[in-house]
Amino acid sequence: MSTIVMKSRGLAAERLADALREDILSGRLPSGERLGEVALAERFEVSRGPVRAALNILSEAGLVTIVPNSGARVREMGRADARALYEVRAALEAEAAMLAAARAGPETAALFGDLLDQHAGEIAAHPEGAYLQGAGDRDFHMVIARMAGNPIILRYLARELYPQLSLLRVKHRNVTGRGARALNEHKRIATAIADGDAEVAGLLMRRHIRNSWTALEAQLSETAKEVE
Repeated sequence: MSTIVMKSRGLAAERLADALREDILSGRLPSGERLGEVALAERFEVSRGPVRAALNILSEAGLVTIVPNSGARVREMGRADARALYEVRAALEAEAAMLAAARAGPETAALFGDLLDQHAGEIAAHPEGAYLQGAGDRDFHMVIARMAGNPIILRYLARELYPQLSLLRVKHRNVTGRGARALNEHKRIATAIADGDAEVAGLLMRRHIRNSWTALEAQLSETAKEVE
């Protein structure tokens, strides 16, 4: 097989993985949905090779479960999986906050001020709602992950952990009423980072993630009661 053909198949697999990732994180492909190779190959008009490679990419990202002799399905995340995810998140994001504080410059406070002012306006419009953020530069946690300057932490958060969190939110709605509290926690974290206080920034971030998990866990319990 030529190098050109291999590269072409690799690009096809990446594009297919991106399309399926969007379908999964939007909820169009729900948790537990079977991902048949033949059906996907027909849908995207490709051979089964790129489909199989795309499913492996999504499996490594924690969005798809592949069972030998059974096939692939959109991952179903239980409470134990969610708890483990938040434990890893707390460790990585606390470290990211500490590194961001160590690298903070004169422009840091203004950057966070503009971002959190936008979030405050959105929360004020829906005071009882959840904390819904945009993607990329409008996501407080992603901004800190990039500011940390550690490519390994950024890769784990952006490519693996955050997509899994999005998958969790697709199934379990964002926690209502959490918005205003989360915003205040973000403001304290931002202040610590802008002040260059790495220890406090890490502590506040870890506490913030723990509070987020506590709120989500309570919601998971309520959802379980509704099912019963």
